[in-house]
Amino acid sequence: MYKRFYNLKRNPFEITPDPSFLYTSRMHNEALATLYHGVRRRKGFVVLTGEVGTGKTLLVRCLLQILQRANVAFAYVFNPRLSPTEFLQYIAGDLGLVTTNKSKSELLLALSSYVIARHQKGLTTVLVVDEAHLVSADVLEEIRLLTNLETTQEKLLQILLIGQQELEEKLDSRELRQLKQRIALRSHLGPLDPSETRGYVDCRLRLAGNTSPAELFPQETIAELHCQTRGFPRLINTVCENALVLAYAAQSKCITPEIVREVAVEFRLNVLHSSLSTGVKPGEPSEVERAARVLLDLYHSLKSVREPGVSFRIPVGTGTREDEPYI
Repeated sequence: MYKRFYNLKRNPFEITPDPSFLYTSRMHNEALATLYHGVRRRKGFVVLTGEVGTGKTLLVRCLLQILQRANVAFAYVFNPRLSPTEFLQYIAGDLGLVTTNKSKSELLLALSSYVIARHQKGLTTVLVVDEAHLVSADVLEEIRLLTNLETTQEKLLQILLIGQQELEEKLDSRELRQLKQRIALRSHLGPLDPSETRGYVDCRLRLAGNTSPAELFPQETIAELHCQTRGFPRLINTVCENALVLAYAAQSKCITPEIVREVAVEFRLNVLHSSLSTGVKPGEPSEVERAARVLLDLYHSLKSVREPGVSFRIPVGTGTREDEPYI
């Protein structure tokens, strides 16, 4: 509704990952180059990590467009909460293979035959796993085993794992050390700095048709925007979209810092909790604290036994339930 008012041909701040709106910051350029290099040079495993809202999925969509034009076949897994067999079925189905009534061994045979046949024609096959931090250890191990499809010189299946910081923690685990050692390339996306935030907003406004982004979003507004969003592109989109709506309602030709702050308050951007609620009421001890007190009381009781003339007693109190003693 505000497009004509602000000389825009399309909405500049949609949160959907549209490759036509890619802002090529230094980090995003490096990450995209790393992914593409890993695929074209058949490096095998490539990992891209980043915090929520830094543009990982958008980068993947851009890469997939490039791969399509280069005649590279790929399977794109966007919801990896699957069992190992379901995972293989999804990959095979996305590559156009028949999966009906196929056992796990038959799926593996079909996948290996498909990848080998493409390799013999000089073609590349890629597996892209988005939200890879959600992948179970069993499926990650299955993915590792897929990299055994190789020649003496290169991997036949290229695998890209894209996920949040938790993916790094998983890969650091002892159980997945074999997979970690096979990673050939890594890249990481972080939030934008203040100058990149300026460039990001200007880029999107120009792509949407506005020729004077600095007038619509003055520098003091960009400074406030970066402060409120901490440079995360998804949050920048959300705040800017709603700021344009508010400014249009007020018939303002300029987005002010006050409007940005108002949107930030409305979306509770400064309200952060370290974790989900544990269900413990304020002032009440947690389960860990109660267990620690039990162990401490037991320690003092055992220690007192060594002192002459002192009988061994363990204090008993009220437990977490009325019928449960606190020992």
